[in-house]
Amino acid sequence: MDPDIVLFAEVVRTASLSAAGRSMGISPAMVSKRIARLEARLGVRLLNRTTRRLDLTARGAAYHRDMVEILAAIRDAEARVSDRAETPAGPLRVSAPTSFGRLHIAPHLKPFLDAHSAIELDLDLSDGFSDVIGDRLDLAIRIAPGVPPSLTGHRLADSRRVLCAAPSYSAPRGAADLTEHRLLAAKGQMPWRLAGADGDVTIDRPSYVATNSSEVVRELTLAGVGIALRSLWDVSADLSSGRLVRILPELAGSADVGIYAVHARGPVSSGTAALLDYLRGLWSPTPPWES
Repeated sequence: MDPDIVLFAEVVRTASLSAAGRSMGISPAMVSKRIARLEARLGVRLLNRTTRRLDLTARGAAYHRDMVEILAAIRDAEARVSDRAETPAGPLRVSAPTSFGRLHIAPHLKPFLDAHSAIELDLDLSDGFSDVIGDRLDLAIRIAPGVPPSLTGHRLADSRRVLCAAPSYSAPRGAADLTEHRLLAAKGQMPWRLAGADGDVTIDRPSYVATNSSEVVRELTLAGVGIALRSLWDVSADLSSGRLVRILPELAGSADVGIYAVHARGPVSSGTAALLDYLRGLWSPTPPWES
């Protein structure tokens, strides 16, 4: 593999000419010279460089994606031919939805980290979809109906959703009455697509309280403010304790929604593979919130 390509991949990984130079044992000036040589050979600009930032161009991002796959394949081939297994080590950047990460990932990380002490885990929790490629994530947990074709997805568990409210809230008599009630949803969580024995129902109206936080929606629901469509992984304990009750139990969120682990297409690092296997073990064959 061309050493300039290896250097380019390291520059992108560290997001810094200086850091890449330290990693490769060369000066920042030499890093800049070799990246410029690579760009000249390819006839395209790969990086936009300023005194404060270093960003991939569109063509640079596509080239980096291809080169990372090739470099990973070479490492895997070398490991196989030398009859050795790579020990998971180094940075592992992971993203997950805020509530799900707090409830179902963070409390279970200790055994994984104890078993893989050389991994440097960076866990980012956010209610928005992270840019897996642009943010250079190794793995992202997404709760969605599917996975875009630009990514590889692994369905780890179902994400059943139910209508619920506090026991003190006056429940609607039927689906047609829902639009007359106080409905709660974070931004981007409407419309609700509900499935029932008599067919699908779509509910699309503003949330009674506007918020960008799914956790705020849960707290408002517990306080008796209105009705929410919540995932069982989020409210199963509240339903079991009686703090929340099912509303119109004949209706439920679309069964298409699942919990996925997604990553850039191509081979993954040994650390990513190890975390994938660990998460599968946590949530299959039946995730705890379903029991």
